Amino acid sequence: MLRENPDGVDVTIYASNVDPSAAALSVCDVSAVEPRYASNEEYAQFALDFCRMHRIDVLIPPRRLDALAGRVADFAAVGTSVMCSPLSAVTALTSKVLTYEIAGAAGIPVPPWREVSDADEFCSAVDELSLTGETLCVKPSGEYSAFGFRILDDRPLTMANLRVAPRPVASVEAIAGAMRRAAQDGEPVLPLLVMPFLEGPEISIDCLSAPGGELLMGIPRAKQGRFRMLLDDPTVVDIAGRLVRHFELAFLTNVQLRYRGGEPVLLEVNPRPSAGLFHTSFADVNLPWAAVRLLLQGDSGLRKPPRLGACLAVAEAVMEVVPQLDGHLPGAVRRSADLVPG
Repeated sequence: MLRENPDGVDVTIYASNVDPSAAALSVCDVSAVEPRYASNEEYAQFALDFCRMHRIDVLIPPRRLDALAGRVADFAAVGTSVMCSPLSAVTALTSKVLTYEIAGAAGIPVPPWREVSDADEFCSAVDELSLTGETLCVKPSGEYSAFGFRILDDRPLTMANLRVAPRPVASVEAIAGAMRRAAQDGEPVLPLLVMPFLEGPEISIDCLSAPGGELLMGIPRAKQGRFRMLLDDPTVVDIAGRLVRHFELAFLTNVQLRYRGGEPVLLEVNPRPSAGLFHTSFADVNLPWAAVRLLLQGDSGLRKPPRLGACLAVAEAVMEVVPQLDGHLPGAVRRSADLVPG
């Protein structure tokens, strides 16, 4: 979308990743490998040196925002504009607990939740929240909660379960047992959120906003299986706008909602572009380029509303990539060997 910008500007795309075989690196003009285990200070210095060396005009960080948001002036000193919300917003939104506390106090609808850090707290939270009869779920309270997400289900496995796609489920005792064993072994116990599991389609709103939190455009899409619907829904856009304004978010961000009892409630706010931002191209707008214009010129260039109502189907695609390590993808030989009977 940056290359196909409506202003016809030639752009050179630089990208970095901790995985040298990441597919995204193959479609960029210049790629680099990031340090895998780096402190915030080390990562910021890596990014600063990279931008200085390559004369980067715009840095669009999809991660490690907590390392970069407080260093905007340092990047400006080497000629790089950083597309990022304020550090205060990044810090708050990295924690689901802070996000829900702040949003709830601002009148944004949030689901009931409890943060737990040991097995007893977990079991008490399950007992309390299950009184409504809703299915519950658990997830880490940090930034990337999807990796540890589980639906709580104490029912025994049935043959019917084996005839359908697997779900990320775990029993209450399995989670509690894992927390107890971690505590006994001296392993850090990950703080978890217990909350209702909301079955309905996820509503993801890709937002473009000016510094200070003025929402310029919000494009909501409902996700159900392989289908995406670009929604014409002022209610969810209004909720996203209130969140963007309250946290003073800037440029490209994302708000996720689900319905509970017929009303949209907050799942999370991401102070970074969503991985599905490319879907917005079907709304006949170019949000990534609008954000670049906004950052560099103070004007997004958007002059017409998005085209909403389209139904999209996500299909798997295959592309050839250029291997980055000795002509082989890491693990390719090992994975092939795993298929050979011993």
